[in-house]
Amino acid sequence: MQIQNTEESGIVLSGGGVRGMAHIGVLRALKEHGIMPKWVAGTSVGALVGALYASGKDTQEMLSFFSETPLFKYNFFSINKPGLLNTERYHAIFREFWPENSFESLHRPLFVVATDLLKGGEVIFNKGELIPPLLASAALPPIFSPVEINSTLYADGGIMNNFPLEPLVGKARYLIGSNVSVVKELTNKNLRTSLQLANRTTALMIYAINRGKIRQCDLVFEPVELEKIGVLDKKGITNAYTIGYEHAMRILENEEYQTSS
Repeated sequence: MQIQNTEESGIVLSGGGVRGMAHIGVLRALKEHGIMPKWVAGTSVGALVGALYASGKDTQEMLSFFSETPLFKYNFFSINKPGLLNTERYHAIFREFWPENSFESLHRPLFVVATDLLKGGEVIFNKGELIPPLLASAALPPIFSPVEINSTLYADGGIMNNFPLEPLVGKARYLIGSNVSVVKELTNKNLRTSLQLANRTTALMIYAINRGKIRQCDLVFEPVELEKIGVLDKKGITNAYTIGYEHAMRILENEEYQTSS
């Protein structure tokens, strides 16, 4: 379906670590085609990209956030907290990009998903303080420690909902999905180790859970080339961004999309 009115569109940005840089490429391609979604929902890295987009940051500013934010820093290592790194140490870095620290200061409505570790469910944040929910949504265990918000511990939103379509249903007329948790067909040589097997089964479970929701979108971006990029491989930032942009451009310039209504 061709997007007729961008003010009536919303975009869902999945989790996926460094692969999420493809979201930035997708947003750039959409903008070049006159599509700037009003509503944004995101999980994990998708929540971070969504918050940057909703605050009016351009492509280069978004990429700079991820390239300049240290992933592993010696004085960020956690002490007396579960998790290798203390997630809350990133608060000051985030404050540089979101100085007003509130959902209400954003230019577009944003919905951020995080996992309530104590009750075992998902929570959608869309008002009040912005930075704590962003930190929580991206706090992938066991690398990053949980984030405490109102006496509750929260972690990566992708644990419970890696493709948060739900907040946009009933709000956006046109639903756009950018899914970077992709799977592609493998051969036997790709499943020779226990780690490869674990990664494959996890990816398949996430993909299966989200398949139905992805199909509800009017326009979907899923570049399978991203699977070769490691989730925590910062060297893949530029490559993932380029893959996302080129993939989105191919779809948006496809004759089938151009003539659909």
